[in-house]
Amino acid sequence: MKLFLIFFTLMCVRDTESQFKHHELLTVECSEKNKEYTAGADGDEAFYADFEKKKLVMTIPPIADPLEFPRFYEWAEDSMPVCQNNLKLSTEEFKDRPVPQDAPQSSIYPKEKMQLGSENMLICHSAQFFPPPVTVRWTKNSVDVTEQSTLSRYYPNEDKTYNQFSHLPFTPQEGDVYSCTVEHEALETPDTKTWEVNVELPSVGPSVFCGVGLAVGLLGVATGTFFLVKGNM
Repeated sequence: MKLFLIFFTLMCVRDTESQFKHHELLTVECSEKNKEYTAGADGDEAFYADFEKKKLVMTIPPIADPLEFPRFYEWAEDSMPVCQNNLKLSTEEFKDRPVPQDAPQSSIYPKEKMQLGSENMLICHSAQFFPPPVTVRWTKNSVDVTEQSTLSRYYPNEDKTYNQFSHLPFTPQEGDVYSCTVEHEALETPDTKTWEVNVELPSVGPSVFCGVGLAVGLLGVATGTFFLVKGNM
């Protein structure tokens, strides 16, 4: 078994005085090479543990009275050996059973409205796949530029699949062709999406036709006036 992901999810439903229900989510995930610890509420992520920088990263917008989660990073670190041990036991238990797989649905698009010569960001979005992660490769005009890109953490969906984003900074120039190639164990062949810098020039057809029509109309009026005056002489 190449990769087996095990995750533990704790969900709490909290009733407030106004009778609204809030769903709080704590997710601890690990695999042979990856680990993740996130928490949030009502479908929004509040924070996650950055195991490379060894700190807790807040993802909710800043407010006047910022929230604090003391010792949460330490709890995230402490939870990983438990997750890894459970992973080992589960791998032995389910080693002869196939792992469910969902192939990613990928798309490529710019972050901002494109303007030639202005710095922008291309996004390669891999959606609804399982198990994580995906591998993403980038090319510009058939030249590999993957080293210039970044790959986000994977984000869980309610249906237990995942999303992941890869970002490539670029400055659009007319005719450039970019591609992102997504690889995942559920794909028989890599999935490649392309995006071409193509600036559409504003159409002049309607203006030209309008101008010609107006000129012909004025010419007709002038001609009619000329014959009318001549006939009355």
